Amino acid sequence: MAERSTAAVDVADNSGDEPLTAKADQSTADGVAQNPERDTESDKAQGSGGIEETEKASPPELHSGHKLARRYRLEECVTRLDGFSSWRAVDEKLRRAVGVHILPADHSRARSVLAAARSSALLGDPRFVQVLDAVEENDLVYVVHEWLPDATELTALLAPGPLEVHDAYQMVSQIASAMAAAHREGLAHLRLNPNAVLRTSSGQWRIRGLAVNAALRGISSDTPQRTDTEAIGALLYAALTQRWPYESDAYGLSGLPKGVGLIAPDQVRAGVHRGLSELAMRALANDGATASRHESACTTPEELVKAIGEMPRIRPPEPAYTAPPEYQRTTYQQGTYGRPSPPGATQVLPTPPPPLQSRTGKALKWAVSALLIAALGLGSWQLADALMDQGNKSEDTKQTQTTDGNDKTGGKTKPVKTLAIQGAKEFVAKGDPQHPNDVDKTYDGDKSTYWRTSSFIGGPVLAPYKPGVGIVYDLGSVQDVSAATIGLYYSGDHTTVKLYATNSLSPSSLDSMTQLGTVTTTGTSATVKVTKHVKSRYVLVWLTALPHADSDQYSDAGYKQAITDVKFTG
Repeated sequence: MAERSTAAVDVADNSGDEPLTAKADQSTADGVAQNPERDTESDKAQGSGGIEETEKASPPELHSGHKLARRYRLEECVTRLDGFSSWRAVDEKLRRAVGVHILPADHSRARSVLAAARSSALLGDPRFVQVLDAVEENDLVYVVHEWLPDATELTALLAPGPLEVHDAYQMVSQIASAMAAAHREGLAHLRLNPNAVLRTSSGQWRIRGLAVNAALRGISSDTPQRTDTEAIGALLYAALTQRWPYESDAYGLSGLPKGVGLIAPDQVRAGVHRGLSELAMRALANDGATASRHESACTTPEELVKAIGEMPRIRPPEPAYTAPPEYQRTTYQQGTYGRPSPPGATQVLPTPPPPLQSRTGKALKWAVSALLIAALGLGSWQLADALMDQGNKSEDTKQTQTTDGNDKTGGKTKPVKTLAIQGAKEFVAKGDPQHPNDVDKTYDGDKSTYWRTSSFIGGPVLAPYKPGVGIVYDLGSVQDVSAATIGLYYSGDHTTVKLYATNSLSPSSLDSMTQLGTVTTTGTSATVKVTKHVKSRYVLVWLTALPHADSDQYSDAGYKQAITDVKFTG
């Protein structure tokens, strides 16, 4: 979730023409209405599927300060439509901002919203805004989800103009790949539009409202993959042209001229990348439209991912070189410090003194030259004498001299500093997450709190069931990490810890990372020394083998581990 300016998930949108595949109703999903009037306008721009006809239940009477489950304190109502409301709230237990959707338990869509939220939460893909909780309690149904303060929605990014070519390429690549993964798990979005796509401060693209958005609005589709693929095409079209690919205006973008039909982005705006223009048309080429350049249409996210992979890779632009400012002599160097020249006056530089051309000057030069020659001769004689002396000394003496020489430099060790941790997030390479809400307990300064893994039947090595479990830490800026010290809750045979450098807080896979070091221990502490020095802002602490421990109040007996505290040094 983003702050109010970047929305929670997909407020009722101004939209354009009816898309080629579907319609949507006039309700909303999860988020902030940047223009209150938007909540009452028609929403035909980027919907999908049929709309469930429902009786609108009256929204629950809630107010700022109200608490859900004695934990989630409502702060600000950002949307109130069609019998449900969306809020910015505070999780008082973990002291962080969250977003909350609330419906009456007797709302006709309450069951479907709960089911969609729980299905989305099980996906655990960091490319989607995560559902944190889905509860029915006291005649209310509420869904709690992430709130991303550092993210900006695509709507705001497009306000000043179209995206750069590399940014548009990254956006469509990451969004298509994420939606392909969701559809493999049987999940569709059906409301994928510029309000549902966010870019974080690290440059990663995130999708919000997976399954939940459509359930809140009562949207369904007989062809969900086709619907989501067309939506990705519309996003790319907008990113390239700053125009919405339908006749009506939507999401702060102007629609296409009426009666013209769907035309390629490179015909709408000059300078559009030809390959991306063709890709947008292939994704939008449904229900009678024709793809540009006579390429076959893409009707599923998987086909779109394949088409992107066949394109030549678009590299980021070279950083612009900024020439250093021209050197300026200061008034201090000019000998007028404290006495600035009057405006418009020409500054006169002092004339340098003449060289030593007098008889006395010439004599002084000869004297200095003679002294230098004598000093060089004396130094050469002393050096030769010292070398001959050294050749006559015994092997023991040479060893002593070598030791003395090392002592002079060996004491100059590089100081070690502790690197501050600015944030952290659990990394899920395969399967379900462990306990993502507890990651901040590993660097809160309290060794009695911890993040724990699940209890596994097989071990100590987790593979092939899981490649590992762990947490990505944000050091705030690029750092030269020399070691990591990890406090562990369980001892025993054995815990294996690996350290990786990665390029974001939400990396796509282990293959994109660089391994820095590894260690195996049977105790309650592990120190991983970096063997391959790579500067990085984000570091993954990765557990690949866990010791066996008895059952406790949190989990059954099995192979498990918990991290109490993590410290990085550089």
